[in-house]
Amino acid sequence: MTFSIVAYDLAAKEWGVATQSKFLAVGAVVPWASANAGAIATQSYANTAFGPRGLEMLAQGMSATETLDRLLAADEGREQRQVGIVDREGRAATFTGSTCHVWAGSLSGSTFAVQGNILVSAATVEALASGFESARGELADRLVAALLAGQKAGGDRRGQQSAAVLIVREKGGYAGFNDRYLDLRVDDAAHPIERLQDLVELHHLYFGKPVPESLVPIDKKIARELQRIATQAQQYHGLLTGEYDAATRAAVEGLIGIENLEDRWPFGSEKIDPVALKFLQKAYPAKKPRGRAGVKKTTRKK
Repeated sequence: MTFSIVAYDLAAKEWGVATQSKFLAVGAVVPWASANAGAIATQSYANTAFGPRGLEMLAQGMSATETLDRLLAADEGREQRQVGIVDREGRAATFTGSTCHVWAGSLSGSTFAVQGNILVSAATVEALASGFESARGELADRLVAALLAGQKAGGDRRGQQSAAVLIVREKGGYAGFNDRYLDLRVDDAAHPIERLQDLVELHHLYFGKPVPESLVPIDKKIARELQRIATQAQQYHGLLTGEYDAATRAAVEGLIGIENLEDRWPFGSEKIDPVALKFLQKAYPAKKPRGRAGVKKTTRKK
């Protein structure tokens, strides 16, 4: 009752899993990944022991195929299982047991494997593969694009309920303390993949770091807009002078902390990230001027 994709991004040195299912909180069961080891999706009467055991084997240098063979050999219920694995070098392997509920199947390509069961048809896994290969952006973007393509092609024949995406890379976690770069889940929703895509975009907003070339100087127009926004947020209480003075800076930087945009803000500089500014303008929209109420325009008869 699930479809999934495991993949590796050679350039970013990232491993990831994305999945969707007519099942509550699929992200708590299917995806497993570890930096410099690989990624695993375990589903269809999922044997969750495949996650930690498989990652340990991958970390020891075993290939995806070797890891898959060992996991299945030790599992008496293997014919009910479905597994996708990508190893530290991006080599992929996938398996669909003979008693998985139809339609069930899988395929692999360069650096990825896709698999699904209780699907409308084989078109879902084919669309997962082609959707991933044609997508652009970070690995997370491409994995979610694959899910959208798979769903559009038919998806789980029982419907939708939950979706998840997990991305790991060395020291990719918050403040670099672990490798969990992105771990987002939609546990129960009518359209979980679309909501998951929204969450990925929010992750890019909050944790993406702007390149220096993208920053723009805070001129009078931008300074006045920042004063307006900070006033609306009740952080600034001065005049809208268009001067980025100490009071304005303190108010704006206080607001940046409230909105969790610290990773996008060049503190202490006279520049601004356009992405952060656009977010603030959307969160604190300018009020439209109100016309004179109750006044009707009349035409005199001559």
